[in-house]
Amino acid sequence: MAGLRLGPLLRYTDGSCATVWVESDGPCTAEVRCADGASGSTRTFGIAGHHYALVAVSGLTPGTATEYEVLLDGARVWPPPESPFPPSVIATSPADGERRIAFGSCRWAAPPAGGHDPVGPDALDTLSARIAADPEAARPDVLLLLGDQVYADEISDATRRWISGRRDLADPPGEQVADYEEYTRLYYESWLDPEVRWLLSTVPSCMIFDDHDVIDDWNTSEAWLADMRATDWWNERLLSGLMSYWVYQQLGNLSPRELDADPLYAAVRESPDGTDALRAFAARADADPASVRWSYRRDFGRVRLLMVDSRAARVLTEDRRAMLDPGEAAWLREQVMEDRDAYDHLLIGTSLPWLLPHLVHDVEAWNAAMCAGERGERWARYGERIRRGADLEHWSAFPSSFDALADLIAEAGTGPGAPATVSVLSGDVHHAYVAEPSWPGRTPEARIAQLTCSPVHNSVPLSIRLGFRFGWSAVARALGRRIARHGHCAAPAVGWRKTGGPWFGNQIMTLTLRGRSARLRLEQARAEKDGTTVLRTITDRELA
Repeated sequence: MAGLRLGPLLRYTDGSCATVWVESDGPCTAEVRCADGASGSTRTFGIAGHHYALVAVSGLTPGTATEYEVLLDGARVWPPPESPFPPSVIATSPADGERRIAFGSCRWAAPPAGGHDPVGPDALDTLSARIAADPEAARPDVLLLLGDQVYADEISDATRRWISGRRDLADPPGEQVADYEEYTRLYYESWLDPEVRWLLSTVPSCMIFDDHDVIDDWNTSEAWLADMRATDWWNERLLSGLMSYWVYQQLGNLSPRELDADPLYAAVRESPDGTDALRAFAARADADPASVRWSYRRDFGRVRLLMVDSRAARVLTEDRRAMLDPGEAAWLREQVMEDRDAYDHLLIGTSLPWLLPHLVHDVEAWNAAMCAGERGERWARYGERIRRGADLEHWSAFPSSFDALADLIAEAGTGPGAPATVSVLSGDVHHAYVAEPSWPGRTPEARIAQLTCSPVHNSVPLSIRLGFRFGWSAVARALGRRIARHGHCAAPAVGWRKTGGPWFGNQIMTLTLRGRSARLRLEQARAEKDGTTVLRTITDRELA
């Protein structure tokens, strides 16, 4: 009899249907039964010896919350016997009404229960405990995980011991994951955490990758990619990373209608073993990134979410560098401008912040100019070393893409049909802040903000704290201007100022959207004297 290896994860939900993701330890029929009679079932599909199912549940009633259970070949496997948590539920929102959008990024796997946590309380664990303690209280309608859901290059001691049992760590890539099986271990370790497992079973989630889901500084530059491709381990590492991302994260981002139209999903489900089909897809995504779209759109009533791939969609050729390839940029514009009067709030999820501290922005723009040869070949070589060493690869390191996004956001927020708010949601930089842009000679009607929140569970070294505090200062801004002048950098298309933060700690942000009003809350996980952890509100403010 098949058992439940991982999950369930509640992924897509709307007013009448939902999807629930599971991994079993053998082939079987996975079924979800709801207390109100709604249900769904499907056969598992196989990838590299693992077995998965994404169960589509139909017949749900809008505006309700119904308990559900998971069965494998007719035997109940969720909730587990004597579970300390309340029943998992599928909550469906009405077409209109309040929406609570929680988001964050950068979650390093928690240590085993009872073990010492070197990076402090986990914000997701703490959120889970709060919801479990009062299931009837307000909870997020969706959880946005904005990158670095797993760390393929910063593994735990337990995973290191496990990997050393299957290969020699002296061989490249050493103490990093090497293949699909090792990626599955990362998800198993991270999502088997009891609190996070229950949280993901009862709060819908949307996800997008960032670099650590594959490797630190993934797709930093054309030269970086050439160096990686010259190794004998990179191809397997990348293909396995994309394959595992598709299985564990991307599938659940899609609606049942999108899944029905997906030829890869059909091929994998119809094959006794979908490994070859998925591997071929990953190889195509590597060889021709523009042929694959990882970005996606979700609408929550009158809230539109656009999750943007700012890693795999890059154009790295030095004289054409862009954060988004032309097809991806056109898709983003189309999704922003389509039926603007159909949404009151526009959320653009991109793992990397659009607006950074001014000094960081100017250094990244200067570096891009140096690497492009603005000051000659010697400076270009020097710039490439700096780019890799200092992780200079955010939106500001792609100046034309930065300006294009600024223009698109201003256009979206201006004129008849403009939404009440446009929010760029990001993580990556291991602190939180709010920045608000302004355009010379242009005043959008929408309230526009960069909302950055990370980490959910990771370290925040003193160097990061000091560097980002200084980066927002007037002295740093003046220094940045001098550096930008050396690179002959054009002024950015938009100005901005920090209006909140920086805040440091394991934390999560929540947007509460009702009609055309918006409220932002930032909470940090704090350890209490009695050993418990709580989420402490750091800021709570109106955006619109």
